Parts: sequence; C-alpha cells; structure tokens
Amino acid sequence: MKRNSNRVIVGMSGGVDSSVAAGLLVEAGYDCIGITIKTYRYEDVGGNVGNDSSCCSLDGINDARRVALGLGMPHYTVDFSPVFREEVINYFIDDYMDGNTPNPCVRCNRQIKWREMLKKADSLGAEFIATGHYATIMHDEQSGRRWIRKSPDAKKDQSYMLWSVRQEDLARTLFPLSGYTKTQSRADAERLGLPIAAKAESYEICFIPDNDYRRFLRDNVEDISGKAPKGPIVLDGKVIGHHEGYPFYTVGQRKGLGVSHPEPLYVLDVLPSSNTVVVGHEEDIYRRRLIAKDVNLQKYSDLSEPREVRARIRYKDEGALATCWTDEEGFLHVEFSEPRPAITRGQSVVLYEGDDVIGGGIIASIPS
Repeated sequence: MKRNSNRVIVGMSGGVDSSVAAGLLVEAGYDCIGITIKTYRYEDVGGNVGNDSSCCSLDGINDARRVALGLGMPHYTVDFSPVFREEVINYFIDDYMDGNTPNPCVRCNRQIKWREMLKKADSLGAEFIATGHYATIMHDEQSGRRWIRKSPDAKKDQSYMLWSVRQEDLARTLFPLSGYTKTQSRADAERLGLPIAAKAESYEICFIPDNDYRRFLRDNVEDISGKAPKGPIVLDGKVIGHHEGYPFYTVGQRKGLGVSHPEPLYVLDVLPSSNTVVVGHEEDIYRRRLIAKDVNLQKYSDLSEPREVRARIRYKDEGALATCWTDEEGFLHVEFSEPRPAITRGQSVVLYEGDDVIGGGIIASIPS
C-alpha cells in the first residue's frame, strides 16, 4: 500500500505518555491510528495478571481504546504475542539460563515496537510510527545520520533504552514528547481531557506483572531444578555455601545469597558451565573494561578509531568517562578511566557524547 505522509500509527499502552503523544498529534493535524499491542497471553505469564500498572495489561488495552475513541481516532489491538514470545520472552529466558542478566525492554524496542510496528504501519499506509518516549531524534542533513538525544527530564529520559533503534527506523519515527517533562505531560493530559490523566506509572517488566523474575523462570523453564540445580557458592576458590540455582543470581547482588560471612559479599560471576556462583568483597566487583556484541551505531557510522565518551552500563547509571572503539569483527570495546562496579553480561552499554547517543551494544564479556 502506498504510504500517506500525514498518517501516523501511534503505539498506545493506555498510560499517560502515549495518550498525550496521541493527543498532540491529533491537535497537530495528523491522520492518527491508535495501535495497542498484545505482547503475551495472560494465562501464560502467571503472577498478578490483573495488575493495571503493567503497560500491556487488559486494563491498559481498555484505557488506550477509551483515549483513542475520545480523540476521534480509530483504534486496534494487535496480537504480537507469538513473535514477542520468540523474540523477547525466549531471549529473556535463554539469557538467564546462560548466566546473563538480560534487558528485555531494549530487545522489545528494536524487534517489536519498531520492526513489527513498522510492518503494521506499511499495511495501513502510514509513513510514521509514534510513541510516548521521552527523547529527541536528531538529524544531520549532511551525513544523513539520525540519533537519539536525551530528554531534559532526567528522571524520565529513555535514551538508554533506545540505542538499538536503527537508522532506517528512526527516519520513520515521531516522538511528540520531545522536550517534555512528566509534569508537562500530565498538564497536557488534563488540558486534553484524557481519562487517564492521573494514572500511575508503569515500572515492571510487562510480561512479569508481579515483578518476580525468579517465579517466572520457575514457571516457564521445564525442569529448571534439573537444568540449574543447587550448586556451590565460591569465595577465593573455596566453597562457602550453596546457591538455589544459578539463574536466580546476578552480578553485583548482595542480599539473599544465603551465606554468612564477617563482611558483605557480592556476586562476581555466574558460571552455568560449572553450576557455580562466584562471590567476593565489594572491591572485587570493580572492572575497567568490557566487550559488547550486537552493536548499533547512531550518531556516527564508524567507531574504528578510539573515541572518548561517557558510557552507561545500566539504566540508572549516570555514566562514566571511557574510551571506546570497534574491532574488525564488529565488537565494541570500552575502557573506563576509573573502575566501574558490577558490569554485567546481558545488560546494555550505551555511549554518549554530551546528550547525544553515539550507539551501544550488549555486554558480552568483562576482561580482568
């Protein structure tokens, strides 16, 4: 179908942000179609499936429909649960079983909220998709590059989660909340008369509505106690206790280790091959280097030459000075000026130049 340059598919979760994004686009004169994606089967995920704070809950779908109808927009609920299971839930499970700590929201952004939503946009003749993310898309006409810039609202900035969105996808993306703060969004929700203006924030992983990933793994990994049985907790090469299954531990974890020791202990590594959880003291969790895979570059097309950046190793990390470069095989190397605590396999490292996202990757290894 030929794409209409004024038609926008708006991803609507039923929350304040995506609802205000839709309202602003309607005010601006765009031909908007609201889409709410069903990402999982409620009977499959367990936990508190009626939790109305989950972005993909039944209440969320109903709220999105109410908002869209109130704005005079058509609204559709699209079942992406099969591809979401394959691309996000299975990835989440496999990564934990590999001893890593995955970030499913990063994966969902690239594979579902962009790739699948753009397919839906094509089928409906829409040029753009829009979301309620707090970030700005920058564009250099000379180089043709597009990249994400941080939101002025530090508490709501979502640039870290958007490093994996590709150039061709950014070209077809609108962020109506660019430059907004959460206070402004709620004020506009009131001004627009949206029925969700006072709705609470959504924080947990959408397919784990009770926020208990250990329960989720037990429910979704067949014979997890056989695949990941109790095993040794090791300190300085000596067994000091036994873990309850290595997937239930993550690098940097201090509480819930189930061992007594005169000093606080932290998880240093999770080793599925030997069914071992390695622990150490606080000073032992610091590292200076990491290597990342699945690299996506935004602001620059090439990082083969070393570049000084500020690198973030988790969502709530403020970042630290580092030097980065990519090797001939496409892996991203990051070396920090000062050691950083709890660099964790499976998490994202995101590179910044000022407020601009240069790119990022998935942390694959942490050299000594």
